[in-house]
Order: sequence, then C-alpha cells, then structure tokens
Amino acid sequence: MTLHSIIELFKIEKTPRRGLLAVEWVVLGYMLLTSLLIMFGYTKLSDPQAMLWGRLQIVFITASLIAVYRLLPCTFTHFCRSVSQLFICEWWYTDTYALNQLFPNLDPLFAGLEQQLFGCQPALLFSQQFTSPVFSELMHLGYSSYYSLFFVVMLYYFFCHRSEFDHAVFITATSFLVFYLIFDFLPVTGPQYYYLAAGVDQIAQGVFPDVGNYFATHQEALPIPGYSDGFFYHLVQSAHAAGEHPTAAFPSSHVGMTAILLLKLWHTRDRKLFFFILPFFLLMCLATVYIQAHYAIDVLGGWVSAAIIYVVVNFFAKKFV
Repeated sequence: MTLHSIIELFKIEKTPRRGLLAVEWVVLGYMLLTSLLIMFGYTKLSDPQAMLWGRLQIVFITASLIAVYRLLPCTFTHFCRSVSQLFICEWWYTDTYALNQLFPNLDPLFAGLEQQLFGCQPALLFSQQFTSPVFSELMHLGYSSYYSLFFVVMLYYFFCHRSEFDHAVFITATSFLVFYLIFDFLPVTGPQYYYLAAGVDQIAQGVFPDVGNYFATHQEALPIPGYSDGFFYHLVQSAHAAGEHPTAAFPSSHVGMTAILLLKLWHTRDRKLFFFILPFFLLMCLATVYIQAHYAIDVLGGWVSAAIIYVVVNFFAKKFV
C-alpha cells in the first residue's frame, strides 16, 4: 500500500452520503422485528432486558460511527461504518439462541429425516470412518477458515474492486440476517448438541426422542471429533468455546454464506479469488458434518437457501445500494 493510497483513504469526500446506508436500514429492520418478538415472548425469555439493552448498544455504536463519518466524511470512515455491521453479525448470531427458545425444538424431526434419506446418521459415522490425522486436519482447516474468507473478500473489494464494496457488504450482512431470521423461528441445534441430549446409543439405534426444553438450560456439546492434537482442531475448539450455542443448525449458514461469497465473486467476474476460495468451500461442506456441527441435510439446505437468498438480496442491492 503506497503513501498516496493511504492519503486517499482520508481525503474528504466532496459529496458525503446523507442518511443511513442501505445495510444500516436492513439492520434497523431486523432489530425492530426481533424486538417485537422479544416483547411477544417477554415472559418466556430468560433475560429479555439484556437482549433489549444489547440492541440499544448497537444503535449507539451505529450512531457513533455515523457521527464520526459526518465529522470526517472520507473513504476510511465509510469503510468503518459499513464493516462494523458485519462484525455486529456475531452478536446477532448468539441472539438467535435466546429467541428460538420460544419455539419447540425440531432436532428429532431433522434427525429422523436424515435417517430416512441416508439410512444412517452421517454426522455420527463420518468421523468414525475417517480417523487419519491428515484428513481430520483438512476438515478442521475447512471449518476454521470461515471468518477468514469474509475478511479476505471484504478487503479485496475495498482495495481492488472498490465500486463493488458497498454492494458486497450489503449482500453479506443482509444474507447473514436472513439466515438468523430463519434460526430465530426454526430451533435446530445440530448433532453435537442433540446427540448428547438424546443419548448417542439411542441415536445409533435410530431412536430420536423429543428433548423438550432441554436446551433452554443446557449448552453442553459432544467433544469435537478428529485428531485432537492438530493445530486446526484447536482453532475450531477455541471458536466453539468462545461463541457456539445450541442454535442455527438448519440450514448451515457456514455453507450458505460461503456459497453466497462465491456467487458474488462469480457475478463480478473475480475468478482468481473465486477459485482460491472454492477448495475451502468444498472442505467446509464436508467439515460441518464431520465435526458434528450439522446434519447432512443442513448442508443441502445451505446450498438451496444460498441460491435463493443471493437472488433476492442481489435484486434489492441493485435498487438500493
């Protein structure tokens, strides 16, 4: 990065943007919708006040960044304002765990459907059949690459394809929130949580009991399968310990969101980056089942939902970004 390009980042814009960015409007809409859901289920939620307070904090952060941009309207403050909504998506993810406690758990239904389609539980058998440390590390590499891929793509659009940056942020953040909206109303925890709650012996016999409100008070998961001394294994383990919850299994947002990144790159003809990310995507599709984060049907759901969400969100992006 040259000195000239650094100076350009802080060059005052002649025509600063007025009002909210398109991505900020989307976040505001999601916030209002889920706030209504909190009020609807206020007495059933464990800590609704903290959830509402978290939303006020997001409003404050967004307003502060808008104020900074208006004081110094330049490329850098615009970048911070836009990308902040992507970082906040991690908070919205944990929020789905609280909201979907309002609805009955659907893991028995999805595990049963998995059994009907495949005649077994792929998430239970996959890691048992492939125990090689090399294979295990490849799986965990694929899974742990998830957030790094978004970081690389956003920086690429900002520095190398600036005209598509706002479009890419809008598609990415909006797609995240669409997935989270699904998770708010569709409580599926995935194999790592459900198998433990139901009992692995019962799962192996094709019995999928209803666990009721078990996940409202329990967040324990099965140990992550694979070579436990591996570097990438520990990355996945650390990520799970830091922010994983029994929520958001169907459809797989890991698969769906990475597919949306690829669709965006293909659409803008950024072929080199597309083919760089493609192997990580293929590994991720396998890894989500291998580490028991998802049922195999969650991966299929990720593919289908990604295509639908991308078409719809891209349509609105063309109109409002």
